[in-house]
Amino acid sequence: MKVIEHIENAKETLLSIEIVPPERGKNINAITDIIDALSNYNPSWIDVTAHSSVANYHENGDGSLERKIYKKRPGTIGICGVIQNRYNIDTVAHLLCDGFTKEETEDALIELNFLGVKNVLALKGDSLNYKKSVSKDRSVNNYACDLVEQVANMKEGIFLNELADSKTLDFGIGVAGYPEKHFEAPSLRSDIKYLKQKIDKGADYIVTQMFFDNKCYFDFVDLCRSAGIEVPIIPGLKIIRNAKQLKSLAKSFHISIPDELIDEINESPDKAYDIGIEWSIRQCLELLDHNVPSLHFYIMNDEKSLLQVLKGIKR
Repeated sequence: MKVIEHIENAKETLLSIEIVPPERGKNINAITDIIDALSNYNPSWIDVTAHSSVANYHENGDGSLERKIYKKRPGTIGICGVIQNRYNIDTVAHLLCDGFTKEETEDALIELNFLGVKNVLALKGDSLNYKKSVSKDRSVNNYACDLVEQVANMKEGIFLNELADSKTLDFGIGVAGYPEKHFEAPSLRSDIKYLKQKIDKGADYIVTQMFFDNKCYFDFVDLCRSAGIEVPIIPGLKIIRNAKQLKSLAKSFHISIPDELIDEINESPDKAYDIGIEWSIRQCLELLDHNVPSLHFYIMNDEKSLLQVLKGIKR
């Protein structure tokens, strides 16, 4: 089932989560343990992140540098297949512009379709730390808007190369929204203008970057509605576990942390975990009062914090 169908059929706010593939060399047990722990809470769908290859430099014995390019976290498609077919939980595979050609994306969509995965999240992705060469017979999606268009075209049976009697691949398409604006955008309003272009190209719903002040989300929804965006806007949530995350999350995700939360944790850093749980519970209860489509948690494979929050809101 598509995410948009889950939302349209729901009688109450849903639960959804995002997980990260294990690092290269690890097995899938860590992922299945998370699903087992959360299965009683019936997540409606699970996002699985995607990761581009990165360049690493190693010094040889003669002092020369050798560049090695590899993907630190492979396995997005395989993990989606396991969750979809072993647990019968709908999955959302993340697709990236940066680091992938249109041809690679088309192949990924075909594989996902074979596995019964019917949802993707179209993202630009983080900038590469090396220049990936693209041969003349290949093409790229420069922006998430282009990626949405490619996926939407496949709903019409339009592949990159004309194929006789091609079948349609009907995916639900999600995109990212940034309540505090994308860090590359000059303003929030201009960012929303580009967001609307993604919706106009065929995206079904928006899931937001994490935020810790619900007012940011409510204001963002109002601005989107004023701009003519009518699709569901799902709040993305993160549970703070320790004091270090006050800086690391703000730096990595270009978000702000409310002064009240910062002060509370700085006054009692040894209680940061409990403070983060309580803050998230309060956020969730207010969002539930506003009948948001789903509570979408970025758990970074830490299901224990989420279980505490879910117990706190009696889900």
